[in-house]
Amino acid sequence: MRIEPAGKLILGLGTGVAFGALLQKGRVGKYEVILDQLLLRDATVAKVMGTAMAVGAVGVHALVQSGRATYDIKPLRLVSILGGAVLFGSGMAVTGYCPGTTIAAVGEGRRDAVAGLLGMLTGAALFVRAYPRMKPVLEAGDRGKVTLPKATRTSPWPWVAGLATTVLAFAVADRLRR
Repeated sequence: MRIEPAGKLILGLGTGVAFGALLQKGRVGKYEVILDQLLLRDATVAKVMGTAMAVGAVGVHALVQSGRATYDIKPLRLVSILGGAVLFGSGMAVTGYCPGTTIAAVGEGRRDAVAGLLGMLTGAALFVRAYPRMKPVLEAGDRGKVTLPKATRTSPWPWVAGLATTVLAFAVADRLRR
């Protein structure tokens, strides 16, 4: 098992705390906001996550291009994705939170999110225990390490620009609607 340097762990912790603070500031750690997103009454969660994806995409690709980071592309495993999606959706339907917002809600002191956190930890422990037996099934449908730029034989930048432009267009449309 590889042990990461302390500086890298501290950076990860700091980044996580900052992301959690932004989730809290964006109010996405509140059950009501998540529910309103699922009922298509409020797009706050979509806006926060879209912004995070766009900023993250620009940052990651810039770091990779500058040689300060490398990609760690995971294989596209369809059975794993489908199973994970079902579990994720089930957990979100039961708790009203996704994993990130669960942590943010616990940080805000929301007691209802504690049950979700305990469920996540229990589920993770059970998964680790069962993984060796589940591995052949989870690896079914393996399509290899696929990315949109690789599949289309293009640079990642048009994809990043498209994502950022889409997020910006939604933000502008939202402002104009108000």
